[in-house]
Amino acid sequence: MDKYQLLERCYGYRQFRPGQEQLIDGALSGRDVFGIMPTGGGKSVCYQLPALMLPGITLVVSPLISLMRDQVMALKAMGIPAAYINSTLSAEQMRAVYRNLLARRYKIVYVAPERLDYGGFSGVVSQLDVSFIAVDEAHCISQWGQDFRPSYLRITDFIQSLPRRPVVGAFTATATAQVREDIVRLLGLQEPVQITTGFDRPNLYFDVLQPTDKDGELLRLLEGRKNKCGIVYCATRKNVEKVCELLLDNGYAATRYHAGLDEQERTENQEDFLYDRKTVMVATNAFGMGIDKSNVSYVIHYNMPKSLEAYYQEAGRAGRDGAAAECVLLFGEKDVHTAKFLINNASENDELTPEQRELVREQDLVRLGHMVAYCRSKECLRGCILEYFGQEHPETCGACGTCDKEYVPTDITRQAQMVLSCVRRVRDKLGVCVGVTMLAKTLQGSKEKAILEKGLHELSTYGLLSEMGRSRIREIILHLEQQGYLHTDTEYDTLELTRKAGEVLFRGENVTMLVRKEEPLVSAPKKKTVSDGDLTGPAAELYEELRILRAEIAREEGVPAYVVFSNATLVDMARKMPKNTTEFRRVSGVGEMKAQWYSARFLKVLRQFRKEH
Repeated sequence: MDKYQLLERCYGYRQFRPGQEQLIDGALSGRDVFGIMPTGGGKSVCYQLPALMLPGITLVVSPLISLMRDQVMALKAMGIPAAYINSTLSAEQMRAVYRNLLARRYKIVYVAPERLDYGGFSGVVSQLDVSFIAVDEAHCISQWGQDFRPSYLRITDFIQSLPRRPVVGAFTATATAQVREDIVRLLGLQEPVQITTGFDRPNLYFDVLQPTDKDGELLRLLEGRKNKCGIVYCATRKNVEKVCELLLDNGYAATRYHAGLDEQERTENQEDFLYDRKTVMVATNAFGMGIDKSNVSYVIHYNMPKSLEAYYQEAGRAGRDGAAAECVLLFGEKDVHTAKFLINNASENDELTPEQRELVREQDLVRLGHMVAYCRSKECLRGCILEYFGQEHPETCGACGTCDKEYVPTDITRQAQMVLSCVRRVRDKLGVCVGVTMLAKTLQGSKEKAILEKGLHELSTYGLLSEMGRSRIREIILHLEQQGYLHTDTEYDTLELTRKAGEVLFRGENVTMLVRKEEPLVSAPKKKTVSDGDLTGPAAELYEELRILRAEIAREEGVPAYVVFSNATLVDMARKMPKNTTEFRRVSGVGEMKAQWYSARFLKVLRQFRKEH
């Protein structure tokens, strides 16, 4: 069976996605391969399909326990013999896997990088014909990556210990140019076929909102989406508990996930979400690495992540089936302080030396700076992400929170002079500088106790911007910092004047800032709600009937709904309305096996729907 027949039979697709065929051909020809593809871009097919065609066994090295389980479950559903080896297996289960390995009963085995050091594992593998080693999440091998794992550095030693060097493949979704160079060098890839399909996810809509009331904004975003699956990410366990309780109180089928829960509850909550018993997962970044759930229609970040890599990975868990999905970040300046605290007080990793820990901390702070710049940007948000990863892009994308709003240059020279003058007068009065929040409160004319006790209400600049909302004042302050008129003392997180400020204060330099056309300088930002739906009319009604049948089959088989068919497949089915098995097989995502298993029941629903309509 050739690669095209396998693609259709196992995966239900008639053509490869960009980059997949070149990487597959490279591996089948005996060359090392390196694939950089966005989340949802089909990386797994690039090593799973060669595994089926190569003579021996394929080992997939992955740090993601949840990914192992999900992908092995999906492979078995396609009739492909697969297994995983990680710390969740009991001693007896581990022995059973080893027995089956030696009996050549598997084609694909997922393994955690730490397992490569175990004598028992290496002893078994040395007796096998290993044709292909695929390293997933390959960015973990680089100290410059956002998720450096020293155990990845030992993969090369493991490869060299094998009786025969297999084809080696590296795959990742998020890697800067420096990280990509590290991957090739540290894994010892030999003249690899290197394919970068790009980091863009065109089906994802990106937006950044800066609400004064995050809870209220979150509820507005979720209005009308109780039947949609989504993830809400929070920076801390405390926020996970608070937000989950908020959603439960408002009638949402929500559950939670963070490292403070015991393993049994985490597993139960994760399965409730995977099997659609709960539609909203509220979680820290401990959740989602490798979760292959295709029908996530939105990802909302209640707090800002610590890096663009982390944000893009987490946001990328939406729309994995190719359907339109939304990624909204609720940004607040407090998020910056929280992120800095988490970076500076990260728990020590025993695998890292003190020098490595300090390097990681410094790099984390650099990455945080890029993340904050994204949140404050008035340029195309998709462009900000692609530029960070070194990919060329048009000036506008037309499908993000910036591009669908019209911004106009606005003269803020008068307001800038007030802000800069206030910084100077506060410093003269107190002898020290203050941060953004205290400065904004002074300019707005706050009567809070801290302002009055410090005597800031006595300044001539007190209340000069009282006609503005505090969020707009903060926006102007931060814009002045970006333009170099102010500088933040990173040790004390306070604002200081730069020499350039004198150009505005004393020499008449003008300052402009991009402001949304429909939001005058003195008005508060408007709220945005998440849009809904891909189908309308009878097609939408049919989609719901197909979704109900899918859920029924999933319950019978004890698998998540998306393992039966993805949302995108149901959408295509509702549009094409196949009349027979031949037409059913032409639906995107319907492979030969699934057509045999499910066509009769789905065609029955389709015939009944046509009869009634």
